[in-house]
Amino acid sequence: MEKATFGAGCFWGIEDKFGNIKGVKSTRVGYMGGKLKNPSYEEVCTGRTGHIEVVEVTFNPKIISYEKLLETFWKIHNPTTKNRQGLDIGIQYKSIIFYHTEKQKAIAEKSKKEVQKNFKNKIVTEIKKTSNFYKAEEYHQKYLKKHKGVC
Repeated sequence: MEKATFGAGCFWGIEDKFGNIKGVKSTRVGYMGGKLKNPSYEEVCTGRTGHIEVVEVTFNPKIISYEKLLETFWKIHNPTTKNRQGLDIGIQYKSIIFYHTEKQKAIAEKSKKEVQKNFKNKIVTEIKKTSNFYKAEEYHQKYLKKHKGVC
C-alpha cells in the first residue's frame, strides 16, 4: 500500500471522490502544512494556523496508479484559484499536493505541467513534501456518506 495526500477545497467532497475509486483502500481527512500541533477544525478555520484541509488516500498501486489519482485530483477542483474553491475561501482550501516520496514529487510536477496545457489561467497548485498529518475530528470522517444530500 502507498499513501497520497491532496488538498483541493473542503475535505468532505475530496474524500468522497477518492473514496469511491477502485484500488483506494481507505481515506481519512485532516490537516497538514501548518505550524500548530494537533489543531482543531475551529482553529484551522481561522486561517492563522497555516493548515490546509487534506485527504490522505491509502491505495494499492497494483490496482490504481498515483498518476490516475492525480488525474482525479485535477478534475475535482479548479487548480487556478488561490486559497479558494467555489464559495469556500481561505488558506485551508488551498490547492496542494503533498508528496510522500521523491518519485511522487516527480510524477506530480510532470502531471502539473501536462495539465497546465488545458487551462488558460496559471495553475497555482503547490507541490510540497508531506509534514505532520493531524486527523480531523471524527464527525468530519466520511462526512458525505453519513449525511447524504448535504452537498
